[in-house]
Amino acid sequence: MTGKSIRRILESGPIEASAPCRIDMGGTLDISTFYYPLRHLSPCTVNIAIDLRTRVTLLPFDSGKIRVTSAGFRSATFEAQQAPFDHPLGLIFAIAEYFGIQGIHIVIESSSPPRSALGGSSSAGVALIWALTRLFRKSGGPPASRRSVALLEHGIEASVAGVPCGLQDQLAAVFGGVNAWYWRSDFKNGPFQRVPLVSNRSCAELERHLLLAYCGIPHESRSVNSIWIRQFVSGRHRGIWEEIVALTHEFETALSGNKYQRAAEQVSAETALRLRMTPRVLDETGRKLVACAESENCGARFTGAGGGGCIWAVGEKKEIETLKPKWESIVSGRRGARLLKVGIDSKGVL
Repeated sequence: MTGKSIRRILESGPIEASAPCRIDMGGTLDISTFYYPLRHLSPCTVNIAIDLRTRVTLLPFDSGKIRVTSAGFRSATFEAQQAPFDHPLGLIFAIAEYFGIQGIHIVIESSSPPRSALGGSSSAGVALIWALTRLFRKSGGPPASRRSVALLEHGIEASVAGVPCGLQDQLAAVFGGVNAWYWRSDFKNGPFQRVPLVSNRSCAELERHLLLAYCGIPHESRSVNSIWIRQFVSGRHRGIWEEIVALTHEFETALSGNKYQRAAEQVSAETALRLRMTPRVLDETGRKLVACAESENCGARFTGAGGGGCIWAVGEKKEIETLKPKWESIVSGRRGARLLKVGIDSKGVL
């Protein structure tokens, strides 16, 4: 598509798309470094799509250039085919370059805090691909399937990240809902199998059993994931990862059966195992939130790879109601920290 045709389409009106973030259990198992050698255990990751959406808007811009604006980052403009992919907004530029577009302004608005470990960068990438597919469809291009969008975003993100990347963030962003994702090593059927755990009708009930807090500092997933990958490749802690696989399976069963106390126990046990491998996966505020949750018979876990960002909790409704004001008191002591609204998103990318 030429710059003139892009401008003509976008001058008739902006194109928008949005995708949800997620909270998760069993993350890291979605990285092939782990799920290939652990395949005999049927590793899976459970995630819950959260209605904290990342919205992408496409607007016309100067011919031959690409501009990206996103809250929490300095806006950047580069000539087409010259944008650096190691830039803080490099993923967005890499996706734009994949589609060969120019003369476009990409505006990203997120309902979640920047770098909050909720999968926001992947949801932005998914929303951008969805928006660009809409743009190309206006000039006769083919529609895209949700599956293909997830795999494309993951492929581009992994190519510029410099470290192995998992797939759960893209799948939550594309499909929404509450799912277990089983990681497979057979190329015939693809790398994942989706197992829905909670019906759309039951999402409102599940919301009453969850809490989510932002700790006030951004996370750095690469450093934590790199440690886990180096440990695993060198042969360390493989038994712990086998335990994490088992706990995730038990969490899946508990969640699908509305056994929230049992789910809380699995979350607590998994967090303890992660702390054994990487104590810094929780900062001071995170440790306080996890300890407080456990004192109220709830389970709490960092989102994504931790190291800052968010902590989420699960438990019986009564215990969650008791926990909420205590968590509010903890986060009130740190600038920028706060509780986030937990609404389950069942729609995925729109």
